Amino acid sequence: MSKVRAIWQASLTATKRALTWNIDDLIPPSERFIYNFNSKQELKKWHLYSDSEYGGLSSAALEITDSGKEQSGTGVFSGNLSLDVMEGTKWNISRSGFCGMRSKKFDGFIDLDPYDTIAVKVKGDGRSYISTIYTENWVNSPGQMEDNSWQAFVAVPKDNWVVAKIPLAHYLPTWRGNVIEADIEMNPSRVVGMSLSVNAEGGVPGAQTGPGDFRLEIDWIKALRTQ
Repeated sequence: MSKVRAIWQASLTATKRALTWNIDDLIPPSERFIYNFNSKQELKKWHLYSDSEYGGLSSAALEITDSGKEQSGTGVFSGNLSLDVMEGTKWNISRSGFCGMRSKKFDGFIDLDPYDTIAVKVKGDGRSYISTIYTENWVNSPGQMEDNSWQAFVAVPKDNWVVAKIPLAHYLPTWRGNVIEADIEMNPSRVVGMSLSVNAEGGVPGAQTGPGDFRLEIDWIKALRTQ
């Protein structure tokens, strides 16, 4: 084969390869890991918050279980919920009794538009927890200049591992933990972070409530396409 023909054949082969597509390449996988909680390094992607920042007395911790093997633990979000307020606090807080863990912002955005459900593998204490998705939307919530927040309750049975599945359609727009009456829709293509939190009061019917200790063990968070 001449050099010219060989070059032509190589060019033709490359062109055919570029034009050949697979339907699987166009359809994202049916599930996507967002977070794993299997190492101390993974926990560094999160930070804690609580009412103690505003004069409350609740406390929280985020640790990794010690399995004896690297990359095989689970995260433990635990602490104590208190309804009391520190004496002499400068903050005029109307309620206390909450703790949370929020992810640090992604480097850019996560596009969850191909998915319809958030799934979390957790083992809890009978309390209900709050799953929050933070998005950057084209239209912000009233009074909110930065990220939009969308929340849904997660009912977590006591002492058993469960995979809780929350349809994105069940997340409601909120402002400082309160549902707002705003005619806006979530933009799942621009997710900037997530959080899990717990309140001493409120939640789903039948869940444990009130001040006291809490403990939530977390394996992973995924996005699912169920339809």
